[in-house]
Amino acid sequence: MKNLLQRNLPLLLLLLQSCSNDYSSKSYETNNVVILVMDGARFTETWGDSTHQYIPRLANRVFNSGNVYTKFYNQGPTYTNSGHSAITTGNYQKIDNTGSELPLEPSIFQYFLRQSKKDSSKAFVVASKDKLEILTNCSDTVWRNSFTPMSNCGINGLGSGYRNDSITFEKAKEIFTTHHPKLVLINFREPDYSGHTNNWDDYINGIKKVDEYVYKLIEYVENDETYKNKTTYFVTNDHGRHLDDISTGFSEHGDGCEGCRHINLFAFGPDFKSGAIFERERELIDVSATTAELLGFEIPTGKGQIMVELFE
Repeated sequence: MKNLLQRNLPLLLLLLQSCSNDYSSKSYETNNVVILVMDGARFTETWGDSTHQYIPRLANRVFNSGNVYTKFYNQGPTYTNSGHSAITTGNYQKIDNTGSELPLEPSIFQYFLRQSKKDSSKAFVVASKDKLEILTNCSDTVWRNSFTPMSNCGINGLGSGYRNDSITFEKAKEIFTTHHPKLVLINFREPDYSGHTNNWDDYINGIKKVDEYVYKLIEYVENDETYKNKTTYFVTNDHGRHLDDISTGFSEHGDGCEGCRHINLFAFGPDFKSGAIFERERELIDVSATTAELLGFEIPTGKGQIMVELFE
């Protein structure tokens, strides 16, 4: 028996490896991935509100062709830069929130550009918050300043200040038309920006506006033959906000309370199921792993898992 096992060990190892990579060997209809981030919305004001009154587009229109997770979390630092870098690197990192510190690990953009051999315009970071330009690079000495995507962040790049989401919406449309990027992250500063003013009405209006921007942007992209029926979308948040009975309530965030950790994920594309509500617990870092799977590149430094339940 021992000799038999030894003779067949290579075959057994090959079979085990094949089983562990069930999804990695598949080819997909997805040619492009777009990640849309509604900055700092609590789950209780979005999908967690059974009326979905503040996200009518996502709940009533987009959801018809997509899927939603009811237990999606940021399990790392619940700040803007940390949350976004978790999405793009597949790692949680306590990172300076002002834009003065790069993520440690290389991003999905860098891995994608290196392995696909495409030029930098095929990956883009578009953000209302200038400080998110850090997502284009990393501090790893092997990767720093290599295979970096293009960006359009804030008024005029890092250090220039935030811009209105209406400008980001128009810039994103222009970039899709001009460059036809294949991997894109788009940040809308609302409702986080208004939440910090402690004005509830402005916070809610911020959610409503981004709900509309997301819907219109997807509609715009899908009217382009480059993207139509070939694009997967993830709509999520970088973090939530404090629960009403914690600290300053909705106006702030940054701890491990349920309000700060529990966020949204809507996912839809040509290779995914549609109309499913998943109660399986998932987290921000899983977006990078699933993106890499869809576009056919590896992200060995990422800690996320492929969300296999999404696939048809």
